[in-house]
Amino acid sequence: MTEPFVVRRETQIAAPRATVFAYLTDPEKILSWMGSDATTELHPGGLYLLKGVGPRGGSARGAFREVVPVHRLAYTFGWEGGQEVQPGSSLIEIDLIERDGGTLLRMTHSGLPTEEQAAAHATGWAHYLERLTAAAAGNDPGPDKGVSDKM
Repeated sequence: MTEPFVVRRETQIAAPRATVFAYLTDPEKILSWMGSDATTELHPGGLYLLKGVGPRGGSARGAFREVVPVHRLAYTFGWEGGQEVQPGSSLIEIDLIERDGGTLLRMTHSGLPTEEQAAAHATGWAHYLERLTAAAAGNDPGPDKGVSDKM
């Protein structure tokens, strides 16, 4: 069995950790930068559900493993509806670190099954982290037109 593929990203956000954390966990704030409907149950085992994501408007589902307010989130992730990355089959870990008067967001998405899926998710993360960076800093990222690559 081959080792799963990993996507790592960092972005500096001109906002305090509490603000960034809210944009990652509060369904209303999530929808300002990603998706069309969101449900979050912020406790280990709680539901993570985001609808209307990516070029196909898919639904992402998982469960929270760690919720450490303003510091860290970890949740399983996958796509509903027969995708290669099934719900719960990969893991997203996000650390929020105070830096330079704002927040460094450090994200790792592990457990992706193929190089193609890792590349597609890397494209998606680049798109959505750019939108998150704008929204959390108080800017309007505009309507989400999705990403051109298949996730």
